[in-house]
Amino acid sequence: MERIGDPQRALRMARAIVSDVMLYNPGRVREGIERDDLFERLRSELEEGRVFFEARVTTEAAQKSNAWGRALVDVLVFRSGSIASRIW
Repeated sequence: MERIGDPQRALRMARAIVSDVMLYNPGRVREGIERDDLFERLRSELEEGRVFFEARVTTEAAQKSNAWGRALVDVLVFRSGSIASRIW
């Protein structure tokens, strides 16, 4: 399988993976935001997603776009802005 070398495609893939984590774990996402332990609470799912992402995207494309980090913020944090939290 050919790895993704385009930074924009890498970002879309990262967002799709993180969206799936969010879709399949809505209660844990809510609790993680409310208790300010989101990344710890979803550690295994996010690690599995990151490994999947890195296996399918070139290192250059991932680094150039900061795709994984941006997806975590854009999807998990930004989309959860309506959940009450101590941090916002």
